[in-house]
Amino acid sequence: MWPLSCDQRGSFLMSMLRSLFFLPVLFLLLASPLLHAESLLRAEPLPAMSFKGALMQGGLMIGKIEPGARVFLEGRELRPAPDGTVVFGLDRDAPETVHFRVVRADGLSLTTTYKVAARQYDIQRVTGISERVMNPNAEDEKRIAAEAELTKAARERDDDRVDFLQKFIWPAKGPITGIYGSQRYYNGVAKRPHYGVDVGVPTGTEVVAPAGGVVTLAHPDMFYSGGTLIIDHGHGVSSTLMHLSEVLVKEGERVEQGQRVARSGASGRASGPHLDWRMNWFDQRIDPQQLVPKMQAPQKQEKK
Repeated sequence: MWPLSCDQRGSFLMSMLRSLFFLPVLFLLLASPLLHAESLLRAEPLPAMSFKGALMQGGLMIGKIEPGARVFLEGRELRPAPDGTVVFGLDRDAPETVHFRVVRADGLSLTTTYKVAARQYDIQRVTGISERVMNPNAEDEKRIAAEAELTKAARERDDDRVDFLQKFIWPAKGPITGIYGSQRYYNGVAKRPHYGVDVGVPTGTEVVAPAGGVVTLAHPDMFYSGGTLIIDHGHGVSSTLMHLSEVLVKEGERVEQGQRVARSGASGRASGPHLDWRMNWFDQRIDPQQLVPKMQAPQKQEKK
């Protein structure tokens, strides 16, 4: 082999260096099915979702994405309003982190991980529950299963209404006797956690709609929840009002915030008269107290 001159050796080395530089870039472009090629070529950042409030267990969050974009929470697509508003809820035992993927109209996407604040829950003991409610027979079990399907179907509704954007109000006012997330012991036996907030009011107390919506379930007497009313607030957000003595509206009826919809009672699995208010985002159970002002203590009457 003929010896190379200094100039030839320099040109050869430069060619080798250029090859070594371009090979990784060529690999990245050829591997685009596995890598996001747009992240190599795009200078401006991809869209991320913004939302109000801290992510927490039992929370209902309202966010914003740019119009025309799509957003997925743990693979589940959220329904955006025309202005890009989205809503989602996190269950009592939501994991430490959740993942959102936002996809622009042009196909570019970004996945972001958010931390979820954990909560500590109380223990609550309830006594005075009837033996039949504590130990349902075979016929009762069939009834319970059928009523669970009715409730599930009512909470799966996904209308494009945005009644959930209203500032929620208390459906009844009185002392709070049970809180969201508490581990319940009924007659000394550990059962499922409590997923609502209990308001201690006498039987027959007026119950109003905490926000506008459409009635998706109006049942006079379910095995566990007694008189039960579910109001859909749009985008999977719903309120459930339980242990009612009377339901005053019908399924399919439109109700407005503050409208009288029921009367409180002690029906179903209850040890005394009260209102149990629960909220859901589809199957995720959220804490109603996070959406309303602090309950005002009843005013004491002055002695004359």
